[in-house]
Amino acid sequence: MNDQTPTEDFAALNPAGDTLVIQRWLPGPLPRLWAFLTDSDKRARWLAAGEMELRPGAPLTLTWRNDDLSAKDDPRPADFGEEHSMQSQVTAVEPMRLLAFSWGAGEVRIELAERNDRVLLTLTHTGITDAMRLSVSAGWHSHLDILRALAEGVEPPSIWRHYTRLRDLYAAR
Repeated sequence: MNDQTPTEDFAALNPAGDTLVIQRWLPGPLPRLWAFLTDSDKRARWLAAGEMELRPGAPLTLTWRNDDLSAKDDPRPADFGEEHSMQSQVTAVEPMRLLAFSWGAGEVRIELAERNDRVLLTLTHTGITDAMRLSVSAGWHSHLDILRALAEGVEPPSIWRHYTRLRDLYAAR
């Protein structure tokens, strides 16, 4: 794969439907993108806050405040709270290349591969159940679109409007 290889914006599920893979090409440099994954303040701008010790076995609490990622005229859907936290654990770290952490009964692995001045981010989420498939697919897609906008220096989409539209598109797929 080279830095011109397109990626499908939509997440792909394995045949069993319990593993999701989604990719994004992002502008480098690699250390800047690594900071968006590992620094709580930077991660909170696209996903969730939470101090992270970069060693396998380290506890991690991720806290989502998605209203902070949303425009004032984009209200939160009724089935979401103002804040949500999840207890997790770092499962693997290879600086500048791999970060993995538990996610309920599954795991999220984020791999970075630098190609010239761009970085391919590949996110793999395992342990997805039928009940969570739609929200996880639309959720990762939304959050990674925000990360891409931040990395590109453009205005990110408002999370709730974007997530709701994507959830409908994933449901139709």
